[in-house]
Order: sequence, then C-alpha cells, then structure tokens
Amino acid sequence: MIMGGGVAAVAESRPARRFGGSEPIGRRAALALLMAFMMINFADKAVLGLAAGPVMTEFGLSNTEFGLLSSAFYLLFSASAATVGLLGDRMPAGTLLTGLALTWSAAQLPLLVPAAGVGTLLVCRVLLGAGEGPGIPLATHTAFSWYPARARSLPATMIVAGGALGGVIGLPLLALLIGAWGWRAALGLLGAAGLVWVACWRRWGGTGPHRVSATGEGSRLPYRRIFLTGTWLGSTASAFTVQWALALLTAWLPRHLSQQRGYGAAAAGLLAGLPMAGSVLLALGAGALSQRLLRRQVSGRTAQGLLGAALAVAAGCGLLLTTRVDGTAALVAVLVVGFAAGNAQTPLNNAAIADVCPPGRSGLMLGSSYAVAAVAALLAPAVTGRLADIAPTPAAGFTTAFDLAGLLLIAGGLIAASSVNPERDRARLNVPL
Repeated sequence: MIMGGGVAAVAESRPARRFGGSEPIGRRAALALLMAFMMINFADKAVLGLAAGPVMTEFGLSNTEFGLLSSAFYLLFSASAATVGLLGDRMPAGTLLTGLALTWSAAQLPLLVPAAGVGTLLVCRVLLGAGEGPGIPLATHTAFSWYPARARSLPATMIVAGGALGGVIGLPLLALLIGAWGWRAALGLLGAAGLVWVACWRRWGGTGPHRVSATGEGSRLPYRRIFLTGTWLGSTASAFTVQWALALLTAWLPRHLSQQRGYGAAAAGLLAGLPMAGSVLLALGAGALSQRLLRRQVSGRTAQGLLGAALAVAAGCGLLLTTRVDGTAALVAVLVVGFAAGNAQTPLNNAAIADVCPPGRSGLMLGSSYAVAAVAALLAPAVTGRLADIAPTPAAGFTTAFDLAGLLLIAGGLIAASSVNPERDRARLNVPL
C-alpha cells in the first residue's frame, strides 16, 4: 500500500491487506467491490432523470431549468476528478474511495426532509457530482493495481460493466420506487447503499501488488509530455463525446420516452436501463477481444484504438436513428447500439492511456482525461433542455439533441482511429512495457 508521503515505490512483493487486518485478499473480491462501487455511482447519476416528471412538477421547472439542474451535478465533476487523480498517485486508494462513497451518502440524505426545496436539491447534486467525478478513473486505477501491463483491458472492462449494471438493475428498480414512494425515497436508498459499500470495502477492499507510487521509476517524466501524446488526446476527445451521450441518457432519455414516446414511468425506466445491459455485453465482448488480440501480439493501435473507434462510430449511427424509428423493438435496438457501443469504448481508452504512462503516473492521467471528458456531461443536459424549449415542439428539440450526440460520437471515433497508438507514444516517451 502506498502511503501519502510517497516514500514507498513498488509493492510488487507483498499481497494487499484488508483495512484493519492482516489477511491478504484476492483480486476477484477487490474487483467485485469496485464493480459494486460503480453500480452505485451510475445509479446516483441517473436517479434525477428518472424523477424528472415529479421533480419538475413539484418545483414548477421548465425544460431549460431542469436541464440546468441536471448539469449542476457536473459543476465540480471535472475539478474533483483531476484533483483526486493526482492524489491517487500518492495516497492509498482505499482511503480515497471510502471518502468518495461517504460523500455520496452525505449528499443524498438531506433531501429526505420533505421541506427541502429546489435550492437544497441543487446544492446536494453539486456535492454529489464532486464526490462522483473521480469515481471511474480512481476505480480503474485501483483495479489496474491488481494486473500487470498488457492485461488491463479486462479490469478496465469490468469497471465499465459495473457502471452499466447500475443501469440494468438500478434504473428499473428506482423507477418503481419513485412511482410507489416518491423520488426522495429513491435518494435515501442510494445514500444507504453508499454506506453499506463503505463497510464492505473497509472489510474486504484493498489495492494489489502492481501498485506503484509517483516517486518510483519514471517520476521525472513531465506530465505535459503524456498529455501531448496522440493516445491521451485521442482517447480524451472520444471520451468527451461518450460522456455527452451518457449525460443525455441519464438526464433526458426517461423524460423523452415518457413525454414523446408515451411510455409509463416503469416502462421508461426499463427501456432506459436496456442500453446499460447492452453496455455490459459489448464491454465484456470488446474487452475480451482486445485482450486476446494483445496476447497475440497485435498492436495496441488496433486492439484498443481502432476497435474502440469502431464502437464509437457505431454508437453515433445508432443515436442518429433513435428519433427516426417506430416500434418498441426497433427503438430498443438503436438505443442499445447508440448508448452501449460508445460506453464499451471507454475501457479500451483507459487501458491505452495506462499503457502509455510510466509507473506512478496513471492516476493523474486517467483522472485528468476523465475530467476533460466530463465537461461534456456538464454541457449536454443544459443544451438538451434549451433545445427542447426553443424548438417548435419538444419532440423536434429532442431530435436535434440526439442528432448532435450522434454526430459527436462519430467525430470522436474518427479522431481516436487516427491518433490512439500506445506503441508509438511509449517509444517517444521511452516508457518500457
């Protein structure tokens, strides 16, 4: 385990330890807990979109106002992701992950008070976003500590799959809970889930034997040189477009399905969760294929860059069709492709970035990439809400919003295809594999 002062370098020879105990833990247990961490993370993001109707009615919000409220979640998202990413190279990941989960719970609980108004909701969502911003990069960074280089596609994929499972399981259940008990009860349940996760992580969680601090080999390499690699820039550009689409899903898809498509709350929650089921399958399949290609000595440019780019382009095509198909079956198909394929690219991007980093640099590189990409999540809900209000009809506004998200994904995929090349960038940085 790496302590905050950055004195230790590599923990290669020691198994990870439980908090407060001396027994080693297995990477399967750690990875399962990190997946549960991401399940709660995604459900926290998505719950307000499921509650859009009741919240807008209770507080008298327009589409633009609700879009701004949804965007407020991402106000401190990027800053916290970058800050905690830097700390992740210097402090025990277990401490940081525990702090994030406690922040999530603290941000949910004030809203259980019936008198809590829209101002309280706004502040709590900003605080929740600050706690969740570092979630994906820090969980990925922690998972990588259990695996050697060239074997990172699997853990990166499992982290993304964990978030997707939060949609598969969480969205339908939260929609039912909101219908039966109200949106405040759903927030309370998520706050309690965060506390349960903290207890489990402190009992069974930990980092693995491949954890390296920022004071080890490669610590003299300036961060800016990694920032300027085609792999970091291309992965981040593509991740920006993926985050735009995911923010559209969590903030507005349930509302679109109920308002423009005529589905009930429970059906809308189920349909909004189906793309996440597709994310699990596509992410696992893409991760397994990428790992197999790498083991056969296929280049990271192909196994990570080009494969991920193809997924992003497919996702963009799916979103362009979302408002142009009729029937539930066709709608499900394009929703799954549109929202799942891009998300399946994320672990390949993260693995490519980690492969370029020298020891002790991946925490900040992953966190900063996610911080830049998360700016899209700040913009997308507000832009979509505004488009819905200024268009001749809300339906026309949503068509424009889905088209914009689709075109962005296609552009991001093309950028990734032309720039993500871990082997080239490692050679330029003189970073050994």
